[in-house]
Amino acid sequence: MRPPRRRAAAWVLGAVGLLVVAVALSVLVGANPVPPGDVLAALRGGGSDTARFVVGEQRVPRTVAGLVVGAALGVAGALMQAFTRNALADPGLLGVNAGAAVAVAVGIAFAGVTAPAGYMVLACLGAFVAAAAVHVLGGAGDARTPPGRLVVTGVAVGAVLAGITTGITLTHPDAFDRMRGWNAGSLLERGPQVVLPVLPLVVVGLLLAGWSARGLNAVALGPEVARAQGVDVPRTRVLVLVAVTLLAGGATAVAGPITFVGLMVPHAVRWVVGSDQRRVLAGSLVAGSVLVLASDVVGRVAVPPGEMPVGVVTAFVGAPVLVALARRRRAAAL
Repeated sequence: MRPPRRRAAAWVLGAVGLLVVAVALSVLVGANPVPPGDVLAALRGGGSDTARFVVGEQRVPRTVAGLVVGAALGVAGALMQAFTRNALADPGLLGVNAGAAVAVAVGIAFAGVTAPAGYMVLACLGAFVAAAAVHVLGGAGDARTPPGRLVVTGVAVGAVLAGITTGITLTHPDAFDRMRGWNAGSLLERGPQVVLPVLPLVVVGLLLAGWSARGLNAVALGPEVARAQGVDVPRTRVLVLVAVTLLAGGATAVAGPITFVGLMVPHAVRWVVGSDQRRVLAGSLVAGSVLVLASDVVGRVAVPPGEMPVGVVTAFVGAPVLVALARRRRAAAL
């Protein structure tokens, strides 16, 4: 049953409060200790040169990147689960992560790309090409094609691309060394030159997600019921797939493949706000940002004096959650 509106509103306000706390911690906490007073002074344009560099050049940019990546992955996961009607679905099932990885590996091995901004361009292109291949091979434009066929196609394409990536990295030691860091998923050195080019893609993906929410609510009752309610099912499916591609591709281009966020966040949000996709999408947007920022903060202080990539932290959190979801009888049903 749908939770009462007051309860859902209270949880949304709580999630926004957690987001504010996560942003504050992301700016205040880091591997390089800076007193809170110096952090506040640096935010106002004062303080020491060291504080201004750490806060303005490192923490604030990676906080913005965490907000963008978390929101994109959370909403993409909610869309993917609603589209497949499976609470264990993940945006990576469209082959986005595998496409981005093979493009980055090719760029490192054969074009000498070494900067995060270059990784962003390659990952974005690779993600879109892989998703387009999955859409075509999986028959996404045919309303009669079941979502499961698209998922199987995505898994197959992802496996082929992962094999290509492995072959490139094994035969090119430099690519292997650099891919280790990128594959872990990190927000380090993700400044405006990396985030700003991807931001329009994420914004368009979020708009498409909001536009498709009503249609997804109807599709959850079955394609026939959705058509009876006046929903254009093929158009809704295309909107969802394009939105997932833009969101997951943009997030992967910025931070690399960060796993489990698109799986955990929508499922947890659905427990709280019910099955209305408008609430699930809004809650996933906020909760995804909270999870990524909180994981990034934990990664900064977990292994001093170094840092642990945010993708490793989310994997540590996500693996037990995945096991718990798989053991629930109704884990696969929406």
